[in-house]
Amino acid sequence: MRQVNVALLGAGTVGGGVVNGLRRNGPLMASRLGVDLQVRRVVVRDVRKTRDFEVPERLISTDWKAAVTDPEVQVVVELVGGTTLAREMILGALRAGKRVVTANKALLSAHGEELFEAAVRHGAGLYYEASVAGGIPIIKVLREALVGNRIARMYGILNGTCNYILTRMKAERAEFGAVLADAQRLGYAEADPGLDVDGYDALHKAGILASLAHGFWVDVEDVAVEGIRNVTPLDMEFAGQMGYTIKLLAAIKTVEGGAAKGRSKGSGKTGAHVSISVCPTLVPNSHVMASVAGVFNAVYVRGDIVGDTLYYGRGAGRDATASAVLSDLADAALDLNCGGEERIPPFVPHERHGAVMPSGEMISGHYLRLNVTDRPGVLARIATQLARNKIGISSVIQPEGHEGESVPLILMLHDAPRKSVDRAMTAIRRLPVVKAEPALFRVENFE
Repeated sequence: MRQVNVALLGAGTVGGGVVNGLRRNGPLMASRLGVDLQVRRVVVRDVRKTRDFEVPERLISTDWKAAVTDPEVQVVVELVGGTTLAREMILGALRAGKRVVTANKALLSAHGEELFEAAVRHGAGLYYEASVAGGIPIIKVLREALVGNRIARMYGILNGTCNYILTRMKAERAEFGAVLADAQRLGYAEADPGLDVDGYDALHKAGILASLAHGFWVDVEDVAVEGIRNVTPLDMEFAGQMGYTIKLLAAIKTVEGGAAKGRSKGSGKTGAHVSISVCPTLVPNSHVMASVAGVFNAVYVRGDIVGDTLYYGRGAGRDATASAVLSDLADAALDLNCGGEERIPPFVPHERHGAVMPSGEMISGHYLRLNVTDRPGVLARIATQLARNKIGISSVIQPEGHEGESVPLILMLHDAPRKSVDRAMTAIRRLPVVKAEPALFRVENFE
């Protein structure tokens, strides 16, 4: 049986999970693959640090360059995180012709195009299943299982921290800050939670999925993103009364015609237009995505041949991410065992003139919560500003039990371009009857 040697760069939470996973199921993987995976090098920042996994001390060092150039190492696993040293490590390994496995979604989002080009140039390989949705094999699904489909729609709940917070806010009518503090205490949120709660972690993942599904590299600077800090228990309550649940939802859709930005360099042509957004969204309670609770993730994919499919599981954590890394290790080993050529390239540009639709051009319904003066004629003044921007109102809630100088007013708006909604909101904010910053969230009906 062929042996494939692995260098592990980073031995923290996920790295330890990979070592333990190989120790536990290495023989099972070998019997299934016909290849024996062995850890040859482990690179860490501090060799004296106590770890919760066993590996011979002679394999541990701080010298990543020696690890990636070791002729006995065929596969390098990068788990250090960040976008500086990790980029240097991966490029070094690719230049050495190694197969590289990474879970680094921020790095791929920022430098994926460069890394994939380097892999091709040096006859190496790059595997990244663990970069999106943890233990859900969504990268393999898009690369392999749905290779015969054009992807018309893709929706994702891609951040477990946000989903945990929103789930508890709905169930307990709790404030965002209180639930976030609990999430930090339980280890579901970082001490600095901005990457999660401001939507950027989900944005990185959505960019990778969109790039893979649509065949051109998506610059996340072109993608609209909003976090969940402005969601309140009142919004959860009113959304529920109208039959919706609020989720941080990534939405990736092909769009016929329309303006687009981010065109391919050196060409005035445009190809597939794709709208991409990551924002708090009202999801119908009747849709399966509304039932995704706690720290779980889900990705809902609509192919032109297969129709609708759903992928659900833990999107983060030691074991879920380690499982995805092991899957990539298996693919790398099989590719090596089959003569060194990758059976399926990691990323194939096939829409060289594709582009991301500007966020202002995206059309959707919207939920609008206002805090307004409690007197007659207020609704008419707000409706006038919406009408001037050709935005209709589908329903209104003026809840009782909020008597005082100002009261909440909730409007469900008909489908309209976001730029029209933004113009109307600028005018509405200036009205003296509006007493606080409005809350505005997208509504998704999965049509």
